[in-house]
Amino acid sequence: MSDIPLERSAVGVSTRRVGTRLPARVIVALICWLVIAIMAWPLIMSFLASLKPQAEVTAIPPDYLPHSLSLQSYLTVYEYQAGLPTYLFNSSMVAFLTILFCLALAVPAGYGLARFHVPFKEVLFLLLLASMMIPYQALLTPLFLMFTKLGLTNNHVGLAIIHTILQLPFSVYVMRNAFEGIPRELEEAAIVDGCSPLQILGRVFMPLAVPGMVTVALFAFIMSWNEFLAALIFMSKETSFTLPVLLTSVIGSFYGSVAWGPLQAGVMVSVIPCIAIYFLLQRHYVSGFLSGAVK
Repeated sequence: MSDIPLERSAVGVSTRRVGTRLPARVIVALICWLVIAIMAWPLIMSFLASLKPQAEVTAIPPDYLPHSLSLQSYLTVYEYQAGLPTYLFNSSMVAFLTILFCLALAVPAGYGLARFHVPFKEVLFLLLLASMMIPYQALLTPLFLMFTKLGLTNNHVGLAIIHTILQLPFSVYVMRNAFEGIPRELEEAAIVDGCSPLQILGRVFMPLAVPGMVTVALFAFIMSWNEFLAALIFMSKETSFTLPVLLTSVIGSFYGSVAWGPLQAGVMVSVIPCIAIYFLLQRHYVSGFLSGAVK
């Protein structure tokens, strides 16, 4: 008989605990939705502005919702100068080469820093990270002079090398931490089986470090896709421009006034690939960021 009140009291305590947890979860969910709304609001406004006719875009006071829909802004951007497909190809090619160069350099560098006994390894790693504190704008002038002599201006490879230089320290940092999180027992078992260091890297470490590699690729893509200053300096031909340079050209090309409709259409075109790649790689990105970049 004495057990029944105890069971009821235990049930009551558990019920009260659940009751106190639910409001906290609701508050956290509301805060998350509020943050999402704040972040998504500029994109929604840009999308609506890109669908407005030119008369509505320049109306004073402005209307948030379009009264009629028009694709003229997208047609203007599509036909602007060399054409939108040319600029999309340039940005995509440079971003792809940047990802390729970052992975080709960061994977073996991170593997060596994580698994080999290199003299002054930590000092070298700190110097590599310290280079991130140097503003890259200070490096563009000497790099431009050097790349001009090498014939790498107005060239996808040259701009991709610049973007790789900017992104490489962070990429090595991510890959080193990703490789350090792999158990040493797997490496020892591969050595017993007769694998060389390159075979261990290719057959054991790289399949297990896919989330870290995806993180490196995603950050390299976003940085290269959105980078403006180096693309403006190293790409002087109209047919070599990337999307950020195109958006700047759209701003000041309509008789000194800002063409808000084509500008917002260009913004939407440039944002869509970033969002699509993030959602496609989201699962690998989250796990790689947690296990690699934050250790």
